[in-house]
Amino acid sequence: MDNAPVSCLPTNQRMSKAKKVIDEAREIQNPELDLCDKGIASFDEMPGLFNMLNITRLTLTHNKLKSVPPGLANLSNLEILNLFNNSLEELPTSLSSLPKLRILNLGMNRLFSLPRGFGAFPALEVLDLTYNNLDENSLPGNFYMLETLRALYLGDNDFEYLQPEIKQLKNLQILVLRDNDLIELPKEIGELTRLRELHVQANRLTLLPPEIGNLDFSGDKSELKLHLNEWVTPIQDQLQTGIPRLMDYIRSETYRYLYNRQVALKNPPPPKIDKTKKISRVKA
Repeated sequence: MDNAPVSCLPTNQRMSKAKKVIDEAREIQNPELDLCDKGIASFDEMPGLFNMLNITRLTLTHNKLKSVPPGLANLSNLEILNLFNNSLEELPTSLSSLPKLRILNLGMNRLFSLPRGFGAFPALEVLDLTYNNLDENSLPGNFYMLETLRALYLGDNDFEYLQPEIKQLKNLQILVLRDNDLIELPKEIGELTRLRELHVQANRLTLLPPEIGNLDFSGDKSELKLHLNEWVTPIQDQLQTGIPRLMDYIRSETYRYLYNRQVALKNPPPPKIDKTKKISRVKA
């Protein structure tokens, strides 16, 4: 007999830990189910979960889930779903049929794409896709139909471009795109008149579209994060004097002339970071 190593937490024990939490929640009809850091690798370890139709909040953070079964869409009263820090490689199309889902956290996973029809969520307000492997080709055709969205977190992904359809997210107040590979921003971003936070630090940007001058970042709760990019010298100089001065410059005819001249050159800086060793790309 060889002494092959055995898991210190067999499946039946993992199941019993999750099952205990589920049974207790069912007994007292608790609408909030917290299964954080239970070592769960499969929804099979959570028997009866899909029958708990009263659940409004489901927390499955810091587990080992690789996929989500279509049956999760049975939880028709779900308002908050947190799947942060798992090993998710795919999502079911049915997820977007959850009628009351307002907050969806899929950050720190291994997603290379989103399922067809993902933009069909009827009530989604906050979508966190931070630290995955997404780019402009990963988004389904209807992604920008998420008109109820107030906050979109796409930091630590692989975007080089953002589609012009971003303008359809009329209610967007927070847009986070830090630590991508963005070469440029579309002029349509200037149509997001409710935007109060824009985070584009640590990309490959050299210019901002003049249309960003249509936005207002002057309020106490406003943020425009621009550092760690390859800005042309005039932007870099204005940035050192503060965001208000920069925005005035962006709105000037002088800048519009500079922008058109530089865009014609089409000379983006090379990538600065090798992302092949990202945790989200290393097979679990």
